[in-house]
Amino acid sequence: MVAQRILVVDDEPTVREVIAHYLTRAGYEVRETDRGDLVVDAVAEFQPDLIVLDIMLPGSSGLDFLRASSGDRVPVILLTARVEEADRVLGLELGADDYISKPFSPRELVARVRTVLRRAQPIPLASPVLEFDGGLRIDMPAREVTLDEQAISLTAKEFDLLAFLAQAPRQVFSRAQLLHHVWDSSPDFQDPATVTVHVRRLRTKIEANPDQARWITTVWGVGYRFEP
Repeated sequence: MVAQRILVVDDEPTVREVIAHYLTRAGYEVRETDRGDLVVDAVAEFQPDLIVLDIMLPGSSGLDFLRASSGDRVPVILLTARVEEADRVLGLELGADDYISKPFSPRELVARVRTVLRRAQPIPLASPVLEFDGGLRIDMPAREVTLDEQAISLTAKEFDLLAFLAQAPRQVFSRAQLLHHVWDSSPDFQDPATVTVHVRRLRTKIEANPDQARWITTVWGVGYRFEP
C-alpha cells in the first residue's frame, strides 16, 4: 500500500521534527517546509494528501495560502497558538478542515490527521444521488453539488456536512452531534464554533439569501436541520 503524504509547514524546527517523527511512525510519508511562500511549490511537487499548516509563517501566512487556494484543495489542519481565536475562526471560514492549538499532543495530532483523511475519502459508489425540489442535487459518489444545474464548489468538509444533513431531512442535529458524526470528533476535543463557521460558509454557497436560509435552517437553542 502506498503511504499517504503529509506536508508539514512550520517555522519551528523542533515542532516540525516532532510532528514528522510521529506521523512517520504512524505510516505516513512526510515532507517539511518552513516558509509560507514555499507551500504552493511544495504542494505542486510533493502532491500531499493533507497539509499540517502553521498560521504564523515567514514569507506569507497559512491564512494567505488558504485564501489563494479556495475551492479544490487538499485537506488542511491548522496549527494555531491559543491566543489566535480570531485566526482560527478565519481559517475555518477560508476552508481549513480542522485546527489544533499549540502546545498540542502529537498523538492527538496524528488522530486528527487520520480523521480528516478518512473523511476526505470518496463515498462508496453504492451511495445515492439526492435531488430536491428547488434545484438542489447532491451526487454522493462524485461528491458534486449543483443548484439549478450550476456547479457549487465546496470543500471536503462542507460537502460532508451538507450530505449528512440532507440524508436525514428535517431531523435536528446539535453541534455536538454534528462534531461526532461529520468530524468524527468528541466535543471535548473540538470547538462547537467549528460547526457554526462551516454552516455559515455552506449557506453563502447554496442559499439565495444566507440570512433567510432555505436549505439549512437553525433551530434556536438546539442546532440545525436540512429542509427538503
